[in-house]
Amino acid sequence: MSGDRGGVVRSLRRFQQRVEPTAVRILLLVIFVTGLTAQFVAPLGDALDGKTFLGGALLSLVAFILYEAVKELTAVSRLPARVEANSRNLGAFVADAFESRLVEISFSGYTGETLFNELYHRLERLAEAPGPTRRVTVRMIVPDFSLPMHVPSRVGADGVAEDAPEFRRRIERKCQEYDQILSDLATGVTRLGHVEVRCEYRVLSGPPLQKLCIFNRKRVLHGLYDLSSRMSLQEEYYDPKGYDTDLTVLAAERRPEDEPAVGMWVKHFDDLWELVAQAPAWRRPAAA
Repeated sequence: MSGDRGGVVRSLRRFQQRVEPTAVRILLLVIFVTGLTAQFVAPLGDALDGKTFLGGALLSLVAFILYEAVKELTAVSRLPARVEANSRNLGAFVADAFESRLVEISFSGYTGETLFNELYHRLERLAEAPGPTRRVTVRMIVPDFSLPMHVPSRVGADGVAEDAPEFRRRIERKCQEYDQILSDLATGVTRLGHVEVRCEYRVLSGPPLQKLCIFNRKRVLHGLYDLSSRMSLQEEYYDPKGYDTDLTVLAAERRPEDEPAVGMWVKHFDDLWELVAQAPAWRRPAAA
């Protein structure tokens, strides 16, 4: 029952997010037009006490013009006051990022599953209610699971990490599925003509040491994976649990002292993307 109630609440919130901006704008315009009309149509002016209503009309026009700015300030105010967040809270950061006209979300880490889930629902909504968003760029860097790895891996005798090809391929298929779903969504939304969306995965050799999320090049979340975390299937595996990772929050638009660190992380990711990361095996052309 609690799960059903949670689903209803989320549906109502999504409906509110779609309808609220349009409803507020329409209401403000109706007040303005009615007040302005009252100045020239005597019966209506007498009924509304025209002079007083003119002031209300002008205020509604100012509110209409400033509505987007107010929304942006509200989004900023929703930032957590603390400088720590949990990976399970990524939804709030994704939602805030999509309040912008140009959205850029970058990720480097294990599989990106927690971020994928939030992005999937957000991109789906763009088809129905794009809001202010006009361009979305999503860049995801994950480990190259086609190569032997110490983590993720099988837990061997005395806790020694042993490469587990089948387990690696299982995780690789999951990342491939995320890539395909986001790419298909991006193509579908872009085809509608309201928003241009691009989503791309690249891979990096080596284990997933840290989780890094960058939102609109202004907000950075980063933390270290627990490499010794284990998961039991038919065997026991070292498997970093990204959704349990605690993240440090850097917010340049709210805390000026964070700007240098944000700039450093943004440059670090750009360098990884351009100089080190490569197309994943599932995107590479087959050898002749």
